[in-house]
Amino acid sequence: MAGDGGVYRLRCSLLGHEQDVRGITRGLFPEGGFVSVSRDRTARLWTPDGLNRGFTEMHCMRGHSNFVSCVCIIPPSDLYPRGLIATGGNDHNICVFTVDNTAPLYVLKGHTNTVCSLSSGKFGTLLSGSWDTTCKVWLNDRCMMTLQGHTAAIWAVKILPEQGLMLTGSADKTIKLWKAGRCERTYAGHEDCVRGLAILSEMEFLSCSNDASVRRWHISGECLHVYYGHTNYIYSVSVFPHCKDFITTGEDRSLRIWKQGECVQTIRLPAQSVWCCCVLDNDDIVVGASDGIIRVFTKSLERTASAEEIQAFENELSQASIDPKTGDLGDINADDLPGKEHLKDPGMRDGQTRLIKDNGKVEAYQWSVSEGRWIKIGDVVGSSGGTQQTSGKVLFEGKEYDYVFTIDVNESGPSYKLPYNISDDPWLTAYNFLQKNDLNPMFLDQVAKFIIDNTKGQAPLNTNTEFSDPFTGAGRYVPGSSSLSNTAPAADPFTGAGRYVPGSASNVVAPVGGHDPYTGMGAYQSAKAENIYFPKKDAVTFDQANPTQILGKLKELNGNAAEEQKLTEDDLIILEKLLSATCNTSAEMPTAQQIQTLWKAINWPEDIVFPALDILRLSVRHPIVNENFCGEKAHVQFIHLLLKFLNPQGKPANQLLALRALCNCFVSQAGQKLLMEQRDEIMTQAIEVKSGNNKNVHIALATLTLNYAVCLHKVNNIEGKAQCLSVISTVMEVVKDLEAVFRLLVALGTLISDDKNAVQLAKSLGVDSQIKKYVSVSEPAKVKECCRFVLNLL
Repeated sequence: MAGDGGVYRLRCSLLGHEQDVRGITRGLFPEGGFVSVSRDRTARLWTPDGLNRGFTEMHCMRGHSNFVSCVCIIPPSDLYPRGLIATGGNDHNICVFTVDNTAPLYVLKGHTNTVCSLSSGKFGTLLSGSWDTTCKVWLNDRCMMTLQGHTAAIWAVKILPEQGLMLTGSADKTIKLWKAGRCERTYAGHEDCVRGLAILSEMEFLSCSNDASVRRWHISGECLHVYYGHTNYIYSVSVFPHCKDFITTGEDRSLRIWKQGECVQTIRLPAQSVWCCCVLDNDDIVVGASDGIIRVFTKSLERTASAEEIQAFENELSQASIDPKTGDLGDINADDLPGKEHLKDPGMRDGQTRLIKDNGKVEAYQWSVSEGRWIKIGDVVGSSGGTQQTSGKVLFEGKEYDYVFTIDVNESGPSYKLPYNISDDPWLTAYNFLQKNDLNPMFLDQVAKFIIDNTKGQAPLNTNTEFSDPFTGAGRYVPGSSSLSNTAPAADPFTGAGRYVPGSASNVVAPVGGHDPYTGMGAYQSAKAENIYFPKKDAVTFDQANPTQILGKLKELNGNAAEEQKLTEDDLIILEKLLSATCNTSAEMPTAQQIQTLWKAINWPEDIVFPALDILRLSVRHPIVNENFCGEKAHVQFIHLLLKFLNPQGKPANQLLALRALCNCFVSQAGQKLLMEQRDEIMTQAIEVKSGNNKNVHIALATLTLNYAVCLHKVNNIEGKAQCLSVISTVMEVVKDLEAVFRLLVALGTLISDDKNAVQLAKSLGVDSQIKKYVSVSEPAKVKECCRFVLNLL
């Protein structure tokens, strides 16, 4: 390239921020610009200065009440053709700005601790990582789903080019791959916190860590290469456009440029912590550091700073103080160091450091291949001059603090760690510390005074942000948290003819639009392109029954039950009457005694319970039975009992009938209310049975998802829709039966009908690419037609 000097030199230094620059990202507008964020609570938009080699601050954006930690650009849309700017902060919030306004367009609230990483994807999706150990997926101003699975703060997030795939890197030393909101894979290898991620291609990505290494990964889980060069924490990694070369910055005061897997250039900065970096479209590099200065480096001779500016930068670098305790320069013994004559010998490689002793002082020099000389990079001193409080880089439980004190409450007892930021209230911090460690409140004054005495000279910022522990554990369902089981249950034993097979006949449901696409009765053909499939208005139920066969199997298995669980002859007669009442073969109403006897039967051991579950499946359609099991009194026990049968290692017959019972609960108000309240837990457990190969189980699982979609379409609960879309995407990958596929397509169509947010979310999860193959299905025609209607919405 004309005017390309081959090596990077200073282009300009930009002043403006008053504290550490913690995040930088390439901008879309104005062209050639970038956005920076800082601990000074601001975000700044920089535009190239056409008159010289520098940049001009176009806007200073304010909206956070505490440090700003990260930034990303949300791509242009019809509504915002110049894109949006998203920033995350220590106030737990995400502020979203337009490029021409200094106040936020809107603020996203939901995280319970610092938001330290952001990444944007297609269709307006935004991914955020937080010290609260969770990731959140946002669409416009709404949280769509929460990804939970890491056990420590999440420092890095990235949305991959393939729709629906997301990466998270954590202080728990792992990286996780998420698909459609569910954890698909965990990458282990780093020996300390994962601090940064960068995408190389659809199949490869980079990670950097506090273990001073960069790793290149294949998406399959294989670590392809480990790069070493930094001597301390690596904070950020960024990739050059259109190639696999990259840059890194870290705690060793350096920016390193990597070409074809080798570190080809090391640029030292006069600041201990080089927090962030990005590559502009013209391959210029922008870095932000703990001294609050943004520096831009370029290969272009036309854009290189003047000789005076470069000399000023070198002078500033030479006057820097290097703390030997950081280990960046290895073990130092001043008595053994040579004098200045040692600098007459050329270096072996770019970035090589050499220590000399001159007039009693230890000085550090770095070899520059491009200039063929040693450049002084600082004086080695006994202390770094308090960079701890300016950089806030002390790590405790995977999070950064300005200080981490060791507190000895009494001589005989243990020591306690007290993390503290200068923006915190010392009294509140002391109170929380005593509460957390169950210590006597009488120590409050003593601990608060200790904090104040040991942080003198640090002006606290006026903020209400209080310290909170990010390790809240996992347990309840958030989309993405469920582990996937590959255990396949045994084959369905109920295949013999002429004897009872649970629900083996075709399912009878209410007709739709004059045709019934859910039954196998008659060859269904659509005469015209009219969408008769969705949005579905009513729940789909499993009604087919042969009471005589069910009771016969119940009596047979009753003989195998333990004595204390056996049903009496009277009990069997009672259940027969219940079946008659609920299958409309008698005019009688179900009684409390009948329902109580059914409860006794469905608590049988798993190997004989299935006929009792089938009676439950039929009975729960009756309003009285539905109210009894799903009402306020017994609903928790009822749901937990059914979920017990959805164990992936359980009997397929029990899985099938438990799912069908749940589907049939939707026919009454009490059942709908209960299943919507327990949606998280039910859907999490239900999806576990997808790994089996029983097509009837898959159809029942698809029907349960469809019934949830019907309810969610009525109430327009976007987080519930996000969970349902995640389940559809996950189940669609494993089911082969076309009836199950059809019901999932109807569920999908119902969810996204009349809801632009749900359409965008479905696209971002890549659901459209998953279902395209069903357009070519010839029989049954309903699959192809329904698929086309869904794709028309997407």
